[in-house]
Amino acid sequence: MTETTSCCCTKKTVRPEEERKKLINRLKRIEGQVRGIIGMLENDAYCNDILVQSAAVNAAVNAFNKELLAAHIKACVARDIREGKDETIDELVATLQKLMK
Repeated sequence: MTETTSCCCTKKTVRPEEERKKLINRLKRIEGQVRGIIGMLENDAYCNDILVQSAAVNAAVNAFNKELLAAHIKACVARDIREGKDETIDELVATLQKLMK
């Protein structure tokens, strides 16, 4: 993975194609689950059934976050630390705090 800065000063990560496809497929499955919940609401499904499906979406998003976080630490964070960019540690800590709310 390579992180570059574009002309608008935002960081980017270039991922291997296999990793990108894997992450996109996870998100598409989550999108399908959310659409399923919308359908349940439209069809007046029982509240408990909707809550169970909502919990499944939450678990799927958490699994996505874990996978992306692991890739970020192994590539971006490790590289930046090797390059002496200690501010990356503060960024990682802030990100972990947001994920753990």
